[in-house]
Order: sequence, then C-alpha cells, then structure tokens
Amino acid sequence: MITLFLLLALAGSLLRLVLHWQLKKHWGVSLGVPQALAGALVVLAGLPEFLKPIPYPVPLSLTIGLLVPDLLLRRG
Repeated sequence: MITLFLLLALAGSLLRLVLHWQLKKHWGVSLGVPQALAGALVVLAGLPEFLKPIPYPVPLSLTIGLLVPDLLLRRG
C-alpha cells in the first residue's frame, strides 16, 4: 500500500516535471535551485514546528519531491 508520504513526494515530482516541461516548451527557460538552498529547505521542512525560525507550511515529502532533481543532479 502506498503511504501519504510517498504520494506527496510523487505529486511534488510530477508538479516539478510538468512545470519544467511547460517552461522549456513556451519560453526555453529551465528552473534550478542551488543545492545549498535545496538542502536548507529540506532541513527547514523537517524541523518540528517549535524549532522553525520562520513558518514553512509545505510538508517534508512535498518539498523532497519538488527538490529531488536539484539535490541529486548538479547543473553547470
């Protein structure tokens, strides 16, 4: 059975894929987030509510799904 965490990560990845495809098709632009910022966002999403320095309402699984290409691949 697929868990909610996995479904949200998959939804984030699909959202990122569709956004990248549409931006590349219409304007020839590719989005990318620096690895340091992507890592910081994942850490911020994983912190408990009382430790977060700023409010970050996006769940950890969705953040990982959106940022997995930036965390795994290095763009030149």
